[in-house]
Amino acid sequence: MNSHGDASEDKRRYRVVVNHEEQYSIWPEYKKNPLGWTDVGKSGSKSECLEYIKEVWTDMRPLSLRKRMEQLPKGAPASAPTEWYRGASVVDRLCEGEHPVEPGLRPEKTVRLLKEAIDRGYVHVKFKDTKGGTELGIRLKRDSCDFSRSDFEAQTGVAHVEGKAKLDYVMVRCIADIDLATLEGTGRLVRTGPQADIASEVA
Repeated sequence: MNSHGDASEDKRRYRVVVNHEEQYSIWPEYKKNPLGWTDVGKSGSKSECLEYIKEVWTDMRPLSLRKRMEQLPKGAPASAPTEWYRGASVVDRLCEGEHPVEPGLRPEKTVRLLKEAIDRGYVHVKFKDTKGGTELGIRLKRDSCDFSRSDFEAQTGVAHVEGKAKLDYVMVRCIADIDLATLEGTGRLVRTGPQADIASEVA
């Protein structure tokens, strides 16, 4: 949602916002909140808002993932399939809840290559819990991405990426949070258009 500049050099005022997955970010006070994000009542400098988020956002797993894991039998793997999953299309499956993901990086899986892909505005995200894995190339929507908690040099924090993609002739928005320390994370899809006649959709 915002750039990953030096907070000490940014004199603008921000407010803390949260989405339906209880994920936090900051947004300039003078801008209207992005769709799906609401104020939490905290505003101030960039560093003040980031410090607030650091204090309150102690479990970075999305809400849907936390609920899903709470419902699993003790000792069951997080990706245990359900009866609904077995009969659903890949798009339907990936639009339901959170799924384990990793960035599709070649020839090697490094933070440097991920940063270069982000700078180009085009990132590959692989959903690992489908048969053989499902990899999507997404064109990033810059104002929806959030790198305020990303330190690419130190390879720590979480990179929040969002962008358009197409899977099985369906236009979708891919949303993923990638841990820079492990280059693993969680993600999901959201349908953005009809299942047919998508040739006219502009990326």
